[in-house]
Amino acid sequence: MDDWNTSAEERTEPPAIASEEELRLAAVKRLKKRRDLAGHFLVYVLVNGALAGIWAILTPDSFFWPLIVLLLWGIGLVMNVWDVYLAGDPSEASIARQMNRLRKRN
Repeated sequence: MDDWNTSAEERTEPPAIASEEELRLAAVKRLKKRRDLAGHFLVYVLVNGALAGIWAILTPDSFFWPLIVLLLWGIGLVMNVWDVYLAGDPSEASIARQMNRLRKRN
């Protein structure tokens, strides 16, 4: 088959079948990320709950200032969720590009 008449998807090589050890390492890494996310979420809830409690006790009639912390820290939490559940593994092409950049630096 002529490479010029095929789509990019057809020209890419299928990923190599990972060994059991590679699959295990990938699974452990993913499970650690999920555990870390759960810890991050728990700390987010506890700290922001404490700040809201402090606000409610000391200045309930004023601006709800814990909202600033909720929103700014929430951005970090959303990025953590994205990293764990939505970001895919890097493609072989992007890995090769990064390796070339690193080679040029050295």
